[in-house]
Amino acid sequence: MPKISDKGQLMPSSPIRKLAPYAVAARARGIKVFPLNIGQPDLPTPPAFWERLSNLDMSVLAYAPSDGLPAYKTKWVEYYNRLGADIKSADVLVTSGASEALAIGMMACLDPGDEIIIPEPLYANYIGFATASGVEIKPVTTTIDDGFALPPMQSLVNLIGPRTKAILICNPNNPTGYLYNRQELETLRHLVLRYDLFLFVDEVYREFVYDGREHISVLTLEGLEKNALVFDSISKRFSACGARIGVLISRNREVMETAMKFAQARLSPPSLGQLAGEPLFDLPPSYYAEILQEYDERRQYLVNRLQAMEGVRCPLPGGAFYAIVELPVDDTDRFCQWLLESFDLNGKTLMMAPASGFYSSDELGHNQARVAYVLKKEDLAQAMDCLEAGLAAYPGRTYAAARRESFNPS
Repeated sequence: MPKISDKGQLMPSSPIRKLAPYAVAARARGIKVFPLNIGQPDLPTPPAFWERLSNLDMSVLAYAPSDGLPAYKTKWVEYYNRLGADIKSADVLVTSGASEALAIGMMACLDPGDEIIIPEPLYANYIGFATASGVEIKPVTTTIDDGFALPPMQSLVNLIGPRTKAILICNPNNPTGYLYNRQELETLRHLVLRYDLFLFVDEVYREFVYDGREHISVLTLEGLEKNALVFDSISKRFSACGARIGVLISRNREVMETAMKFAQARLSPPSLGQLAGEPLFDLPPSYYAEILQEYDERRQYLVNRLQAMEGVRCPLPGGAFYAIVELPVDDTDRFCQWLLESFDLNGKTLMMAPASGFYSSDELGHNQARVAYVLKKEDLAQAMDCLEAGLAAYPGRTYAAARRESFNPS
């Protein structure tokens, strides 16, 4: 039998989706499963998306240009320039979701064997992109004790070696919900300029920022024209995940010309998603205010419930719609599977993403899980009831009262 590639064997399974077969089996048994494992918003996609699709007058669904439809790219340019970014159409490459944007960015900027520094816990697919590109992740570990803030600069400097080519952050962060502040971004700006590195920033969750805090796009920081690559998407802000439309943005001409080669190799991004996504950028500020209020209420409810559970720790996220929760269990991979296989509360259970898959360090995350608060509060309430009951019934429960007493969740 032919041998599977080494790269294929190294490719990790998604912690977000790997328990899906157990959820399917649970539903087949008549169990209602609350899906808190994946960042799939339940808010409706704005009507403007569907109206544009319904009114398209096309006889042929043709390829789009490899870099994207010009009118659609213009919408991204206008959007970022309102933030003070000063970009042009040539700085935008349309992709099949932000995932492809990041994969192309890695391939354009890093060679096999190069290193990229990423704070962990990190978005699990970053590990997959790095594996596919032959790139080594050098993790800088953040901790729940300080809400997953960026460690001191020296922790990053210590990881920089001759093969280091880039630093990657997600801001606001998936999976922690941490929002990087101006001082932290200035630290990163200083580092990439000092050591001549690329700065990759995933800004998909920009609109989801709470408590009056400010999101700062790395494209607005001075001096990073040659260093910064931003990845973005319509998936989350417009609840249009299935459109699979993202962008790679950089003012580095050489980077964009190189990225275009990879874009041409995959032909083009989806035409329909671009055409239908174009009017979404004309939605009024009230649209963003309403979705922010909804997610803020869900955030407050979820974290209050989690912090009230015995032995559970969960900092209040500053952005996105995720939280990393520390649970008093022996292993969250086993616990999350047990919730789907062996537990229900009045015919209901929940699905979470075990956090071990959000760390590149094998020994970390085994008592943590990522929770996505993408369901309405009534469903979140029932899911939290299930979690609380499940923790009480789980055979592998542990107790960590002393650690809880020293935890500051704010």
